[in-house]
Amino acid sequence: MSRPAVRLHDSAGEDTAVAESPGVSWRAWLDAFRGVRAETERRAAPLSAEDQVVQSMPEASPAKWHRAHVTWFFEQFLLRPFAPSYCPFDERFAYLFNSYYVAAGPRQARPQRGLITRPGVAETAAYRAHVDAAVAALIETTQDRDSVIPIVEIGLHHEQQHQELMLTDLLHAFAQNATHPAYDPHWQWPQGERSATIEDALVAGIHMIGHDSVGFSFDNERPAHQVLLQPVRIARALVTNGDWLEFMADGGYTTPSLWLSDGLATVEAQGWNAPGYWQHVDGAWFSMTLGGFRPVDPAVPVCHVSYYEADAFARWAGKHLPSEAEWEVAATAGVLDDAFGTVWQWTRSAYSPYPGYQADPGALGEYNGKFMVNQMVLRGSSLATPAGHSRKTYRNFFYPSARWQFSGLRLAEFER
Repeated sequence: MSRPAVRLHDSAGEDTAVAESPGVSWRAWLDAFRGVRAETERRAAPLSAEDQVVQSMPEASPAKWHRAHVTWFFEQFLLRPFAPSYCPFDERFAYLFNSYYVAAGPRQARPQRGLITRPGVAETAAYRAHVDAAVAALIETTQDRDSVIPIVEIGLHHEQQHQELMLTDLLHAFAQNATHPAYDPHWQWPQGERSATIEDALVAGIHMIGHDSVGFSFDNERPAHQVLLQPVRIARALVTNGDWLEFMADGGYTTPSLWLSDGLATVEAQGWNAPGYWQHVDGAWFSMTLGGFRPVDPAVPVCHVSYYEADAFARWAGKHLPSEAEWEVAATAGVLDDAFGTVWQWTRSAYSPYPGYQADPGALGEYNGKFMVNQMVLRGSSLATPAGHSRKTYRNFFYPSARWQFSGLRLAEFER
């Protein structure tokens, strides 16, 4: 069986293309596995033991839990079924580090992951090393690579998702600290690519969207299907902090007509008057970033806004958010600035199955499908997304009130 290429991120920060095909051996998959696992440890390296155990809200998870959970994933779905001689590091970890896979057994409640002080950081590292050795041995020796490699592949993409979550969750925790700790004091906002023109991109007509099965995809990206788009202009550029400051100055957070009912209720309940992590200090706006507490730069894309805020801003601007189909068609045409690697972009599309959607079989089928209600789709990728983990068909999804993710927006307007 031939496996399509998948691009992964290695420990040196380079993209690695691998494929289970006549021209690429299992050694490429072993290198990819080691590279992704090393990237998780690289991201965790600046953190103290105390940093790794904190859980600042029910929706976030401690860094140590992320490191252990992705290890449990390989243990549960790869080693237990395909390595008969494998000896689990600690059977109790299955309860502690399962996330939401009901078919895999009982689990620690999500809001209580921060109570898992033990195993400690050192034992978690030993757990990772134990599983890494077993996975490497399995890749090297298995006679059933047609079954093993697809699980390795999805496990690596799953781990890359958690690499991003480690940073988003950690930033939320650091934002609760009055000393404003920096994850990386040298961190800088990414320098995106700008097109020569600022004219909005026009998309219309019948187009194919969704994944065409060439290369890796999650099941929620499939099947590819046709969509009919009414003529719509999509902004090439992302909305900036400067744009958002104008919205705020014009009473954006206090004008009920701009807000969805649930959005206004959230604004009033949470006391929002600016994007997440913004603080007004001595007449100026500052924001908590991965580099610490810094002045808000009007030129960079706005970040840490919820769907409710994005929708209200679009209404204030006399426009709307693009649908995920409009976004994908425009991204495929290459007419969007900063489509990837800056901020995830809210769309106006509810997270629901594509026509003909089928969840992956078994427990892995719980990965995406059961969340297809009450959430909104974001497209692109963010500054925290690992290299090689972005694609035009990727469907991220969050509840409309969520804003601890690196989430922003671009605008759209129907052609008149």
